[in-house]
Amino acid sequence: MTDKTTSSLDDISLLDPATQSEPYDAYARIQAEPGVYRMPETGFYVVTRYDDLRQVLTDPKTFSNNVDRASLQGEENSKVLHDYLDEHGWPHIQTLQRTDAPVHSRYRKLVDRVFTVGRVRDLSPHIEATANKLIDGFAERGECEFMAEYALLLPGVILAQQMGLDADEVGTFRKWGEAMLAPASRVMDADALCANADIELEAQHHLARLFEERRANPRDDLVSALVHAHGDTEDPLSMAELQSVMSQLIGGGFDTTTAALGHAMMQLVTEPELQDRLREDPSHIRRFVEEVIRFKTPTQALRRRTTRDVELSGTLIPAGSVVSVRYGAANRDEAKFGCPHQFDMERANVNQHLGFGAGAHFCVGAPLARAELAIGILTMLNRLDDIRLARPLDEPIHVPSFLTYSLRELPIAFTAKAAD
Repeated sequence: MTDKTTSSLDDISLLDPATQSEPYDAYARIQAEPGVYRMPETGFYVVTRYDDLRQVLTDPKTFSNNVDRASLQGEENSKVLHDYLDEHGWPHIQTLQRTDAPVHSRYRKLVDRVFTVGRVRDLSPHIEATANKLIDGFAERGECEFMAEYALLLPGVILAQQMGLDADEVGTFRKWGEAMLAPASRVMDADALCANADIELEAQHHLARLFEERRANPRDDLVSALVHAHGDTEDPLSMAELQSVMSQLIGGGFDTTTAALGHAMMQLVTEPELQDRLREDPSHIRRFVEEVIRFKTPTQALRRRTTRDVELSGTLIPAGSVVSVRYGAANRDEAKFGCPHQFDMERANVNQHLGFGAGAHFCVGAPLARAELAIGILTMLNRLDDIRLARPLDEPIHVPSFLTYSLRELPIAFTAKAAD
């Protein structure tokens, strides 16, 4: 085994907003040699090849999910954040995505009872009605800013309502979601971390009141389902556990779906013939959604920690190292996907992307995300013709983030169809 140097990659920084906006050249260079890249800024080992990611994701004994969500901030600032949250609210404890078996099994079993296929099926008419209501707000204008007026609001309204918020409170919900993701998304100093934590604490105290209210008076919503997900022989989730699980569901169910909706629409305006194909045969929507997730993976990376020395692609990764699992890179690996930088919803292995992860930690919200994407895009196509970019986008076009991949804006123009 060797500890390869990366001198030929010295000009790469995955913390650079320009690289984060267009990371695929950097990914391809890392994949070509050595496959695993050690970030000089953080010491994280970045894994980029598809087969290596599969190994990491399906071997939690070696690649533990028990990683501090603020590990990007370094040990000292991470401790500042944890102490601040502990003093004023509830600390970041390890649940669901951040745990290994057998602990993970308990959380997953409880959450699986909430995110059932049947529940998503029952929610689908409401998703479509919400999509139509949003389109009603801009259809006659002939243009809209798609990210702010649709991609953000569609999953935001659905999830906010499931959390007991009114539909017009999505702005508050977005602020909370961004604060929850921020410690894993960008480097901040201690003061900025505490200021950001104040926003998360606002969400925590709202959720605490909501959890207690739903414990006493359950409704048909996500919060009630979580509070009452335990069986007769199981202990209910504690307040700290509920806070941790909910923060993960907010990040995974809101920001990433917004990102995927934006890239789906961007693909439709870049290749207008796709609009006609989906209108003529809506059954293609499933393959279209899967290829969008592969091509512009909304969650670019998550993290694991090695429990022992391990070798990947000839690179030695010492025990205790943080591993950045770059889903966005693996989904463009030419060893797995032919012509990986070409959008092709007819590719034979379109369903083999890692956009929702793999193994025991496969995304619990995948059915809901797929439904929101498919219904959201088809409803737009059913209501609007000749969807096109209203003006060129300013560079960099993506929101800077080490974690997610979302467009800053997407101004589109269109012709509203006549009502039936």
